[in-house]
Amino acid sequence: MQENRRWLSAISLTMLVALMLVLGIVPASADDDGAAAANVHVRQAETALRRNEYLKATIEYRKAAQQSESVALARKATRMGFSYGFSDEALLAAKRWIKLDKDSDEARAYLGQLYFRLGDLRNARRHFRRLFRDRSADVGEGLLSLVGYLSDEDDAEAADKLMRALAKPYRDSSLAHYAVAILALQAGDSTHARERAIRALELDPDNIRPQLLYARALLIDDEEDRAIEYLAHIIGDSERPNPDARMELALVYMLVGRDDDALSQANQVAREHGGRTDALRLIAIINFRLRRLDAAWDDFQNLLASGQYSMDALFYLARISDYREEYERAARLYREVHAGTNAVASQRRASVLLAHQLENADAAFELLDGFAQSSPDHAVDMVIAKARLLVSLKRYDEGLDVYAKAIEYRPDNENIVLGRAELLLRAGRLDEAIVGYRDAVKRWPRSAVTLNALGYTLADRTERAAEAEKLIRKALAYDPQSAAIIDSLGWVLYKLGRHEEALVELRRAFERLSDHEVASHLVEVLAVLERRDEALALLASAEERNPGSELLEDVRTRYFPETL
Repeated sequence: MQENRRWLSAISLTMLVALMLVLGIVPASADDDGAAAANVHVRQAETALRRNEYLKATIEYRKAAQQSESVALARKATRMGFSYGFSDEALLAAKRWIKLDKDSDEARAYLGQLYFRLGDLRNARRHFRRLFRDRSADVGEGLLSLVGYLSDEDDAEAADKLMRALAKPYRDSSLAHYAVAILALQAGDSTHARERAIRALELDPDNIRPQLLYARALLIDDEEDRAIEYLAHIIGDSERPNPDARMELALVYMLVGRDDDALSQANQVAREHGGRTDALRLIAIINFRLRRLDAAWDDFQNLLASGQYSMDALFYLARISDYREEYERAARLYREVHAGTNAVASQRRASVLLAHQLENADAAFELLDGFAQSSPDHAVDMVIAKARLLVSLKRYDEGLDVYAKAIEYRPDNENIVLGRAELLLRAGRLDEAIVGYRDAVKRWPRSAVTLNALGYTLADRTERAAEAEKLIRKALAYDPQSAAIIDSLGWVLYKLGRHEEALVELRRAFERLSDHEVASHLVEVLAVLERRDEALALLASAEERNPGSELLEDVRTRYFPETL
């Protein structure tokens, strides 16, 4: 019996080592004192992954890395934490990685990115500078490659500040100035972006990219005519106009609502440069915007056949199918969008179509789970998508459980915290929802969205209209152009009995957002003011645009029962 146990232990160890080799994890040595403990953590991590317990899996891999001498294990722990967005854990793993392999550029790059994510710009700068220090020949390209990452991190001001500091030693690099210009523009500092673009051009007059960025800065500064004139000048001054300049002009035309002019420029690029699939992509998007769906469908099919911009092509083909109410085809196409900026939205929409239009909720949840497993970068997004889908199916208790998991993964995500409070509201747990909204206001006291959420809930569901008005006016001070907040102000004024004032604000909101909820508020106030004809006309128009709206149905039932 003892021999059998020894044999089974040997087989188990062999299988574990084989598994670790498949995963790219190689123990440093059989004699490593920490190897046994590390292996235990690896097993626990893999079990957690199979259960979609992403945070636990990340923690266990980090613990394994800290108890092992394996560089590969530290690398895997870092990559996993980074992909799932658990930056504190990933940072600990990356520190272990750089300790084991001091010359690893990849480890240092992860350290720079993780410190940036965590708001530690000083340490981020230190690690990125170390990467660029011995690469003066290609530092401009290195900074440009960093632009893409920093742009994706959703903190434009911090990215701008970091890039300015990193580029400071490279005053004679055109690309360094161009990299700064890009992030300055994204951060809203168009003046600095223009200055840097001009300096980049002085250092490299033949580089078209700073010129295009300069035109974009003009557009952002509401100098539409100057931007168009500037680009037209670039095109007109050349015997062979640069196709990139034409494409930028097309984009500017599209952004200012001159779609036919944009189409003309893109068509010209397509005719003169047959291999420019970006021109075909833009033509297809413009046709889609103009609701020329048959033309857009053919364009996107051609784009898909080219092998370029495949994810964009699939996304728009799915949207066209969705508009045409071809829900099965739309769901199939959406689910194929597995990468790019539209991946998360596509998977969410596919799950909604499966659950509601195709009445197959099980398939919807399988889709979200499958995408989470295949795309760790979006795994937490899929947890949130699952919670929202459960809410839409009125499976509130399950939804709360999933929201709890989402908050565990992203405790500082305002939208998730608000989503949970909204779910409590839908489930009829008003007091708990208000507690959730109040907690959110304490954490994000300058957030217009959070202040408005609490204010509107108090106005709509309680008798605390005076408190609600203060919250909503504070929200409006932070975001004075928000149609949703203006609607909330109109609604709380109505609740306070100030009907004429309410009507002014609700009209102002409706001009910005002709949404069925705003319409229902406006109809109700008009009805109370005994302006029935106007109220009925607006109600009929809103019902035509939003068939099946429960809010519009409710206001008709309460104020115009004779019309049912």
